[in-house]
Amino acid sequence: MPPKQHTYRSYGEKIISLFVRLLFTREEYSLTRLAELLQCSKQTVLRLLEDLRRAYRIELEERYDGNRKYVRLHRPERRPLPQTLSEMEFNLLLMCRDFTAHLLGDKLFQESTRALEKSQALLSGDGTRSDRHFAVFRPGTIDYTPHQAAIKTLIQAMEEGRIVKLEYKPLEQPRARTRYIKPFKIFSHRETMYLHGRLARDPGKRGPAPDIEPLLAVHRIEAAALTDRRFEFPKDYDFEAAFNRHFGVIKQKSFEVEAEFYDWAAEYASERIWSPDQQLTRIAPNAIRIIFTASSEWEVLSWILSFREDAKLFRPAKLVEEIRKTVDCLRRVY
Repeated sequence: MPPKQHTYRSYGEKIISLFVRLLFTREEYSLTRLAELLQCSKQTVLRLLEDLRRAYRIELEERYDGNRKYVRLHRPERRPLPQTLSEMEFNLLLMCRDFTAHLLGDKLFQESTRALEKSQALLSGDGTRSDRHFAVFRPGTIDYTPHQAAIKTLIQAMEEGRIVKLEYKPLEQPRARTRYIKPFKIFSHRETMYLHGRLARDPGKRGPAPDIEPLLAVHRIEAAALTDRRFEFPKDYDFEAAFNRHFGVIKQKSFEVEAEFYDWAAEYASERIWSPDQQLTRIAPNAIRIIFTASSEWEVLSWILSFREDAKLFRPAKLVEEIRKTVDCLRRVY
């Protein structure tokens, strides 16, 4: 048996080379020609083609000229026609734009407006719709207009899988510090945009990257720059499991919370989901008890105190004591 051709080339390299050639050249190839280009046997080419079909669901076209077999990548003869938007679909897009106007900032808001104006051509009927139905209440929100460049850089970094160099100023520190970040997700929470990612190794340093996933407030990023360094998005990354499993955007060791709410606070609290595992019990016509899991002590304290005398925390005992200390401090202030 003759030796295999180019045994040093991995199966992955061969199947990628085959797919790239079929995708970008748009040509028809015989098995003999593909075997020459990939420097392998025709039997290996057949196996690669079959794997493209079965494992990756790539559509291939085949034809025979005598005993010679030819293959090429299947391509639709024409692009599908654009679908029309219903009035309700367009109104929902307008609502999403207006409800997030304070997070977008003026420049991105104008870009989204232009995109919606272009989409009006896809509307059924006369193609005109009013955009006066929705708005956002802005007091207390952050102006993200000065941070448009950083936001666009982060989006590009996530799309291209590139590490970003950030100048980030934490709330409690007097000046910004440099961080290299693998950006995973931008999300909003209570009128604030956050970046979740993983620390990357500083240039010139050796060893594994730090196993730290910082949560950064976007408006505290003073500068963002793309680097030439790439990263692989973690296959096991699950934003829902990381952030929407417990109460609190800050992730510390989880703990159980038990609290009671009275009068207006009972109705307000019962209308909302504070944690997916919450247990809500009505203990009186005007009172409820809630038990759930949280991950941020500071956020639980702030949450309970926001209801003043109409909420009472029972567990954990450590936070009950913190509330007593806070009340004593407030008494001295006022």
